[in-house]
Amino acid sequence: MTDSPTATSAGRFEVRATADIHFGWIRTRLSVERTMMSWQRTAPALIGFGFAIAQYLEHLQQVPGSRSAYFPEAPQLLGLALISCGILALVISLCRYLSARGFARGDQVPIAAISASTPKILIIRLRL
Repeated sequence: MTDSPTATSAGRFEVRATADIHFGWIRTRLSVERTMMSWQRTAPALIGFGFAIAQYLEHLQQVPGSRSAYFPEAPQLLGLALISCGILALVISLCRYLSARGFARGDQVPIAAISASTPKILIIRLRL
């Protein structure tokens, strides 16, 4: 027959520890760690690409017979911009990972509430 709700069934807000919930939290944690690892791969690639572009374009300007550059500092600025993006990506990914881990443990506010105030949190954490 069909299952009908009885007085002994779980209440609306009652939490029951089951294997589904446990494995769901494990999947969530592994997803957060996988995202962190992908950022950890992307950021050094940006930093390395920034160095490579700066070196290559600097060398290209010094080739004999080439025209003088319209903006000779462009390779350095482009390289610094890419290096800065890589460092910023590392910092932001670390903050997001720590906030997600804290949320999963139950000792921090949800990640969605932090996303709008991430720059403020970075400044506060850097001051400490």
